Amino acid sequence: MSGHSKWATIRHKKGAQDAKRGKLFSKLIKEITVAAKMGGGEEESNPRLRTAVLKAKGANMPKDNIDRAIKKGTGDLGGEDFVELSYEGYGPNGVAILVNTLTDNRNRTAADVRSIFSKNGGNLGESGCVSYLFSRKGLITFDTDAYGEDQILEAALEAGADDVESAGDVIEVSTSPEDFEAVLGALNAAGFEHTVAEISLIPEATVSLDDEGTRKALRLIDLLDDHDDVQEVATNLDIPDDFDPEG
Repeated sequence: MSGHSKWATIRHKKGAQDAKRGKLFSKLIKEITVAAKMGGGEEESNPRLRTAVLKAKGANMPKDNIDRAIKKGTGDLGGEDFVELSYEGYGPNGVAILVNTLTDNRNRTAADVRSIFSKNGGNLGESGCVSYLFSRKGLITFDTDAYGEDQILEAALEAGADDVESAGDVIEVSTSPEDFEAVLGALNAAGFEHTVAEISLIPEATVSLDDEGTRKALRLIDLLDDHDDVQEVATNLDIPDDFDPEG
């Protein structure tokens, strides 16, 4: 799991920059819109929408933006019609990569994703070639500069978390998707401020590369994650605690 959480941390640090230029908000709006379209605009009866709104609030998205996205999904406001598409493939040295997208133009997205893979040492595979390596779990992380692992451990396990683990400069709490909201709510109520909180695809096992291979793989992953249509990138790449992405 540590490989995923470190990538999540890198991605969310980058996400703070994306938010300034609207990229992160655009992706969150898409997710909220699709969630509302599929399950209705009431958070109480739509778990996917609740999770999407939670992530948007975590990114400090204004309430008006969230409300407009929900209304687009329910048809109260006009908007694009997005479809969900997934792509599976391999990065440098065979690292598994799973990409989930929301798009209004499947031909454009497919061409772009294929190009990013091929130009950065990767290749797309058949459907199912890597998805079996991942499972969806709740992930909540905390800064080790702010809290000790024992503090988080007691509160998290009492709230129903599956596991608590230190990974570098973060403490990561994993949950089942069903228990995610309850665990996050209990930790917030106990006064713990998280750095990342989302339901994500987590690898069942990770693979390690040398520093050069890790940087090449992360470049591919970062380029995929930066694409406007990409909502989620999952990888089984393990990133060592002492890894320096700048080299």
